[in-house]
Amino acid sequence: MNKILVTGGAGYIGSHTVVELINAGFKPVIVDNFSNSHTSVLQALESITKAQIPCYSIDCTDYHSLKEVFEKEKNIEGVIHFAAFKAVGESVRFPLKYYHNNIGSLVSLLRVMEEFNINPFVFSSSCTVYGEPETLPVTEAIPRSKVESPYGNTKKISEEIIEDYARQSDIQAVILRYFNPIGAHPSSAIGELPIGVPSNLVPFITQTAAGIREKLTIFGGDYDTPDGTCIRDYIHVVDLAKAHVRALEYIQKSTNTGFSELFNVGTGNGNSVMELVKTFLEVTGEPLNYEIGPRRPGDVEKIWSEVRKSREILDWTAQYSLKEALLHAWNWQKTLK
Repeated sequence: MNKILVTGGAGYIGSHTVVELINAGFKPVIVDNFSNSHTSVLQALESITKAQIPCYSIDCTDYHSLKEVFEKEKNIEGVIHFAAFKAVGESVRFPLKYYHNNIGSLVSLLRVMEEFNINPFVFSSSCTVYGEPETLPVTEAIPRSKVESPYGNTKKISEEIIEDYARQSDIQAVILRYFNPIGAHPSSAIGELPIGVPSNLVPFITQTAAGIREKLTIFGGDYDTPDGTCIRDYIHVVDLAKAHVRALEYIQKSTNTGFSELFNVGTGNGNSVMELVKTFLEVTGEPLNYEIGPRRPGDVEKIWSEVRKSREILDWTAQYSLKEALLHAWNWQKTLK
């Protein structure tokens, strides 16, 4: 396996994965519509990797445009699918936008892959498919439950589509259930670069510390947790990117076809929002104006991962600490004009 199509490859997780693919000897081809990413990322990727990376500016819901990419880029041997809208709060306000994009792009992509007989497939899923879990940490064996947001439901439905398709095709699918990606590349050349007001916690923290935002609002201080704020499993984006490489390598070694395999990708540790804020203050020494606000619709109270399966089968574990992730995020923020 050599040439890998990476949808959403100019985005936050996608761009870091492109770097790790090149480091591992793969040749990524990016497809991105730049609705939630910046073309400047392409130059940064070439600066880090010293490689020319083909990129096509198309929407993955457009079957015919996707097909043209596969026709032009000969010998695509696998696909990593990141392209999706991902903001929980926005999905509550605009559910049809999320269903159209997240489900439509997956179906279009699988149709093109089938036509070109391409089977290796890594899908970007989410821990939101667990909903509000009854037991912690969550394992892959826990059934998907009622999710708390349309975003989470698109991931749940997407997993079901992949599993249904695998039963009657030769696809070799690995579904990675992400927990909460944070941080930036240690070089500070790429990182999380939201368009408009950040929907994720860490870029809102760094923008507030940088004076771009007036204050950080922590959504909810009355949850049933030690400090009243939500608990999440925060994973460094570079660790997450490397998990995609391990997933491809796992598929490479497999002699089976027509399968879908689930893996949690997290640290195995839960940290509260307030712990994250205090850790940021500790590692940066920067002041941060924050307050406790009302709960946000769609938020799960607490969730963190059991990662034994990823460790034992993919030979993957997270390496970076919470402190390192937050310091890398702040160093990245300081490079932005």
